[in-house]
Amino acid sequence: MAEGVVARATAVAILDGVLGEGRMLSDFSGGDLAPADRARALRLAETVLRQLEPADKLLDRHLRKSPPLTVRNSLRLAVVERAGGAPAHGVVNAAVEITRQGGKRSAHLAGLVNAVLRALPDPVSLPVQKLPRWLRQPLVHTYGRDTVAAIEAVQAQEPPLDLTLREGFPHPEGEPLPTGSLRLRGPGQLSTLPGYAEGGWWVQDAAAALPARLLEPQSGERILDFCAAPGGKTLQLAAAGAQVTALDISAPRMARVEANLARTGLTATLVTADALHWQPDAQFDAILLDAPCSATGTIRRHPDLPFVKDGSELPSLTALQSTLIDRALGWLKPGGRLVFSTCSLFPEEGEAQLAAALDRHPTLTVERANLRGLAPEWWTDAGALRLRPDFWADKGGMDGFFLARLRKPG
Repeated sequence: MAEGVVARATAVAILDGVLGEGRMLSDFSGGDLAPADRARALRLAETVLRQLEPADKLLDRHLRKSPPLTVRNSLRLAVVERAGGAPAHGVVNAAVEITRQGGKRSAHLAGLVNAVLRALPDPVSLPVQKLPRWLRQPLVHTYGRDTVAAIEAVQAQEPPLDLTLREGFPHPEGEPLPTGSLRLRGPGQLSTLPGYAEGGWWVQDAAAALPARLLEPQSGERILDFCAAPGGKTLQLAAAGAQVTALDISAPRMARVEANLARTGLTATLVTADALHWQPDAQFDAILLDAPCSATGTIRRHPDLPFVKDGSELPSLTALQSTLIDRALGWLKPGGRLVFSTCSLFPEEGEAQLAAALDRHPTLTVERANLRGLAPEWWTDAGALRLRPDFWADKGGMDGFFLARLRKPG
């Protein structure tokens, strides 16, 4: 393929996998692609997913019937690139070449692709994409239309990169955030940044860094990081001097935790096991449970989620969360504390889950913490934290999270 087409063709193939097969972007390995082409392909695919709905509305004005998925994805990519300011000539030529080389199902449509793209307005402008109905409707009911529109506006933008820093280590230049994270824009190759080799920081969304901070780990405490992968929380707890046991069911994801511990020089006991069957040999001083959830708070970083999920998994997830809370409380010493968190915007996985846990365990108390950078309006009446993507919208937003700290009676 001509120069500049390889990454685009790969982006189209990634979109075929997400939209045609329900595969996650994280499933894409990159094969034999050069790292730069792989990174560009993923970035292009993510950008299309953030603007797919308005791109389709524009394309449908010029299409009598829907073309095969690969052809439509080539058109979508071209529209989104044009909206991003890419020169029309290169965008159109690339889309035509991808279509010609797509085999019998698409090669004969190269002329159509050329005609449709040359008929687009100049410049191309796309409105903010709305969330799909299965997700938007309950969120509007919970937060209101204005808030959901603000969330959608943040999700339409490529998110900046956040780092959690270790004291006394070098780190890159960036924007310090109120809660202590460092925000970078266009960081380039991470392994070349100051402090990487020394283990002075790790990538972690600013909101994702708050559950470990809410736990307020103390040096020497025996702490369980429950559902630990990919490991940012484990690193935070270990950096605080805690004796950390990191538990997760996924061996590949735990390999990432191990690699991050090796890079940073931090230590933790790693356990790959099903939490529904595993039992510790002693109780813990504190437990951090970042429970499996719908991940609806992370769409700004994972724009494929609205297209590969439909909300049908919510009942099973909420049942699992309740079970994990109860198991965690059984592993906690009297007087110990548990932080429960989910990266979800659904109250069923947050506010309602907390209320149900307090009903089941009426002797528990909810504790606030005096953490830096938390806005008063982030706290709920029940004493938990509700974080939304539209918070810090002028800085690039944050992931949506619910988190609460529970104290077991002594």
